[in-house]
Amino acid sequence: MRILGIDTSSRYLSIGACDGAKSYSYNLDAGIKHSALLMPSIKRILGALRWGIEDIDYFACGLGPGSFTGLRIGLAAIKGLAFVNRKPVVGIPTLDILAAAAQENKGYLMPAIDAKRNFVYCCVYKSNQGKLIRQSGLLLLKKSQFLKKIKKGSVLFGDACALYRQEILDCGRDAVILDRDYWYPKGHFIVKLAQERKGKARRGNADSMQPVYLFPRECQIREAVTSKPVTRN
Repeated sequence: MRILGIDTSSRYLSIGACDGAKSYSYNLDAGIKHSALLMPSIKRILGALRWGIEDIDYFACGLGPGSFTGLRIGLAAIKGLAFVNRKPVVGIPTLDILAAAAQENKGYLMPAIDAKRNFVYCCVYKSNQGKLIRQSGLLLLKKSQFLKKIKKGSVLFGDACALYRQEILDCGRDAVILDRDYWYPKGHFIVKLAQERKGKARRGNADSMQPVYLFPRECQIREAVTSKPVTRN
């Protein structure tokens, strides 16, 4: 079964492809050039694999949270490819993708994405028998709330760690910060999770897929915590 997955929620353009047991990963620091680089990159990857777009069985897309513009670009591209080729899509929260890369670590896993203006996107996970279990919803927290959310012995990763590194280490909970290799989504973890969740991929479902924004629709930052209830997998 062939899968193509992308995530455009961060400064990195992350593309993964999978053909059964073999998976391939492409990760490019695209900055703000996702719209210019996404489709040419997909075309180049498919050419290298000698796949046609019609050979893909289903698509996967990182849903965020993250860059509003990046998410719109990625979701629009995947929706278009799925619609034209009449193939199903599975959507995966970007925080899940980040957590999958750190799954070998013990204790609480806490991806943390900079949401700007002293806010952080985060979620708390534990790994149980090879499965990621969410211990919280997908959260948008003020910096002070985020620091209080850190549990003893937590493992943190994501670009918010660059901003709040010392405060995380000084919070008195023996937190560990992973290196930058864990801070952004990776293509092979997109398709790994897509394989695990392929039962959720439905033909014709691309139109109903929505990004995970967490901020209010009008993009006004509120004092209260905004969280999106999620079903644990």
